Amino acid sequence: MAGIVSIVGRPNVGKSTLFNRLTGRREAIVDDTPGVTRDRIYAPAEWLNHSFTIVDTGGYTEGSDDSFEAEIRKQARLAIEEAHVIIFVTDGREGLTPLDEEVAELIRKSKKPHILAVNKIDSPSDDFAISEFLKLGFKDTFPVSAINGHGTGELLDKVISYLPQEADKSIDYTEELPRICVVGRPNVGKSSFLNALTGRDQHIVSEVAGTTRDAVHTRYTMFGFDFYLVDTAGLRKKGKVTEDLEFYSVMRAIKAIENSDVCILMLDASRGIESQDLSIFHLIEKNHKGVVIAVNKWDLTDKSHETATAFRNAILEKIKPFDDVPILFISATDKIRLLKTLEEALEVYKRRKTRIPTRQLNELLLPIFENQPPPVYKGKSISIKYITQLPTPRPQFAFFANLPQYIKDPYKRFVENTIRTNFDFKGVPIDIFFRKK
Repeated sequence: MAGIVSIVGRPNVGKSTLFNRLTGRREAIVDDTPGVTRDRIYAPAEWLNHSFTIVDTGGYTEGSDDSFEAEIRKQARLAIEEAHVIIFVTDGREGLTPLDEEVAELIRKSKKPHILAVNKIDSPSDDFAISEFLKLGFKDTFPVSAINGHGTGELLDKVISYLPQEADKSIDYTEELPRICVVGRPNVGKSSFLNALTGRDQHIVSEVAGTTRDAVHTRYTMFGFDFYLVDTAGLRKKGKVTEDLEFYSVMRAIKAIENSDVCILMLDASRGIESQDLSIFHLIEKNHKGVVIAVNKWDLTDKSHETATAFRNAILEKIKPFDDVPILFISATDKIRLLKTLEEALEVYKRRKTRIPTRQLNELLLPIFENQPPPVYKGKSISIKYITQLPTPRPQFAFFANLPQYIKDPYKRFVENTIRTNFDFKGVPIDIFFRKK
């Protein structure tokens, strides 16, 4: 399951606070001043083992002094248009306003699944405050407190019930073929990369950031390859998403990541790995996609014999703890290591489908964990008894132990590193679960 969940509403109702609560992050700035959130913020979220992307939008308003008002309204409409589910946030303390009713009408016209979250209901005893909002006619209405979390569990239960149960079928993929997605900030050379591979200018290439507006899918059958290659619109730093078409491209790129098998994350060698690159990387990881990092424009870099090593180490340090990732240094213009990048992406695709026999897992790994068991917790010894790989489309492993609830994160990282040391999962996120034996 994957999908886009957009949070909309008028200013200062707590949208960004709810976004932070649902994503478990502090991505969105929270302030009592209306209009703080102008540009779209997006982050991965997870609930009951279901992953999806949440988008925070600016406060929908009219007649304010904010010079960005029209742009905020356009992007809120696009967030509604692209969403699989819409969370409409209102202020339970302030009550229903004419602007709430205007936003509600906009949401109803979209015919998308929508949920009304009446915010600032800080305890169950205040739940009666939602009665005023029932006149909006929303089937799903929840009293919530973004500050303390009251009601957000029930809200998320309803959200995941509306999310798509399988990948977007609007693109006529051949299901057996790998789907490789090229992502990155604008102007890092994604379209040049694809044009160099295909030998034709199928994609617009421009020095103007944001030239590519939508995801373009090309079946690649040259040099013995056969897969779908996806060139997405550049994902731009959130503070610079200032036009509706560019925001649309961001939403489409998120969908492309969700519907891919492997993502090639392209960086600009002249700029290194920046915060937006890390946001994209973590979005790929959260969606459990394979990843290859391609550092483009390497031909323009002043190099010594240690440059590549230093660059690679800087990237690995920033992407920890998931740092078992292939990194290639390429040039789209000089056609350096382009086919090698595709070969590596297909190797990651194969690794993502790796199945390890249960007997092999136990014979190889159990002795390691017997010699280095989890730390004793409150005088209780913890031991791992049995290991198996789960029958899922991506690598997931179940470790059965006598006291799984006492196994902490540092040991979980040790377990994952042990798996990666003994089996090749380079570029592939893996999930580990500890269960009661």
